[in-house]
Amino acid sequence: MTTDTPARLLTLLSLLQTPREWPGGELADRLGVSRRTVRRDVDRLRELGYPVQATMGADGGYRLVAGKAMPPLVLDDEEAVAIAVGLRAGAGHALEGVDEASVRALAKLEQVLPGRLRHRVSTLQAATTPLTSGDGASIAPETLTVMASTVAGHERLRFAYRSGDGTPSKRLTEPYRLVSTGRRWYLVAYDLDREDWRTFRVDRVSDPFATGARFAPRELPTGDAAEYLRQSMYAWQQTYELDVTFAAPADSIAARLPKWLGAPEPIDDQSCRLRATVGDSVEWMAVRLAMVDCEFTVHAPVELVQCVRDLGGRLSRAAGPG
Repeated sequence: MTTDTPARLLTLLSLLQTPREWPGGELADRLGVSRRTVRRDVDRLRELGYPVQATMGADGGYRLVAGKAMPPLVLDDEEAVAIAVGLRAGAGHALEGVDEASVRALAKLEQVLPGRLRHRVSTLQAATTPLTSGDGASIAPETLTVMASTVAGHERLRFAYRSGDGTPSKRLTEPYRLVSTGRRWYLVAYDLDREDWRTFRVDRVSDPFATGARFAPRELPTGDAAEYLRQSMYAWQQTYELDVTFAAPADSIAARLPKWLGAPEPIDDQSCRLRATVGDSVEWMAVRLAMVDCEFTVHAPVELVQCVRDLGGRLSRAAGPG
């Protein structure tokens, strides 16, 4: 019999999180208590915000249902390891749809993982290779979790940084937000040594260290980290205006292209047009458009038109005669 009420409540909650209905008698047997105690414990869980639904009958049952808010979950070892491995795999490759919220969740989970489970997570990740699009750089999940923790806790972050030309430097920052573009992770932060806002490619960061020094968040000039990153990237990148039509419906094309390119506009039921300001190389964009797997026509820029023409000829020659 479990006489420790908090421990018994956690055990009961763990059982109820299994997607099934538990008869009151079975729960009483599992917990080693009376059915009356089970009813009282269920009432306690409801007071804590857990939506436990009861059914009437000779041996009334209980099940956890969806509520208006997300209450804390109790995970067993296998569940915690599975979630941590999944979040690590996604976060490390900046997969589209895996954003800062996912990294924050990973940081919270790894903060409370026991040492034995942390070792299992690392072992599993080292033994597996995720199949990704290959468009973005791979990042150590530990780098992201340290950054996410300092962002959430308003804690100064120190790290080594390598610029685009390979120049190394040491940075002391007040981290503001992590931003995923679908291909890469970026950190938007206030650089204390340079006394200005900066954006950092996370795949160029090494040895991130949370200093423990707290700070009051500054007001970002644009008010939005994603907008600041966009303006910052366009300020130093050579950009061009992309203009392409596709021989396919707009919703179909939107599903095949990165979301950061924007939504194509329908021309009719079977064609659409995409206009976007792009900072990537025309060579990469030519290959990316070819991967859409439908007929398309590039109207601008002229450099991309020529690149697509050259690529088409090269691929035709690579296929050989006939």
